[in-house]
Amino acid sequence: MTAARLSWIVLPGLAETPEEFGPVVDLLPADSDIRIVDPWRTPVTTPPAELTANTPVGLVGHSIGGLAALRWTLQHPDQVVALVLVDTSLTSETGLRWFYPGTRGDRAVRAFLTLLGRLGLPALLGPAARRLLIPIGSTAGRDRLPKATVRARYGTTYSWLLFWQELTTSWALAREVGELLTRPIEAPPTVVLVATGGSSRFTAGRWSRAQRRLAERLSADVQLLPDSAHLVHLDRPDAIASAVVRAEQLVSCR
Repeated sequence: MTAARLSWIVLPGLAETPEEFGPVVDLLPADSDIRIVDPWRTPVTTPPAELTANTPVGLVGHSIGGLAALRWTLQHPDQVVALVLVDTSLTSETGLRWFYPGTRGDRAVRAFLTLLGRLGLPALLGPAARRLLIPIGSTAGRDRLPKATVRARYGTTYSWLLFWQELTTSWALAREVGELLTRPIEAPPTVVLVATGGSSRFTAGRWSRAQRRLAERLSADVQLLPDSAHLVHLDRPDAIASAVVRAEQLVSCR
């Protein structure tokens, strides 16, 4: 594993673009091999075999991407040799079962969002919604994406439908990962980053305790980030880059 750098795959969170993770890539060593999944093209919950044929890999998962990374790690331990969880969603976030993918409630919401897309509401409101939400999820409160990229990503007719699909899929995924965590685990070297600043400070105590329990189950290193809200890749890209390097060091020590 020390002869060549480990290949990494980044699984973004809900409604997050690959472009947002550029600062993380910039802070990694120049010879790093890292791929950021584009959720507009490939859902982060896509089966591993469809994401890459080159294993083993290291995984970075943020928010619901953390759940996807956990499932991949627990189901295919031979394919994942390092894991970085960035303020990952928890297995308790199972949502509303009557809106799970394929249910009558899900179909009704999908039909409604499809109609709104055809009426042009995402193009009208999508970019504005992102501008309003970034200051809530980030202590920096600054959107790094160019306006043209925001319009192209959040203003498409299908963007709201995409976000709904990501959300409902994550609920079912949380339940699945919760069941996997009840089984015997051989986790790879893992680093867990936990945001406790900004808007995250209001639930920081409960959130950090739950994250520590998860980390204990995985025998993982834990780092609290009091100067970051949930969008860690915007507030502390350096912390993610350092966690990747740290995980690689742990792999080389095994």
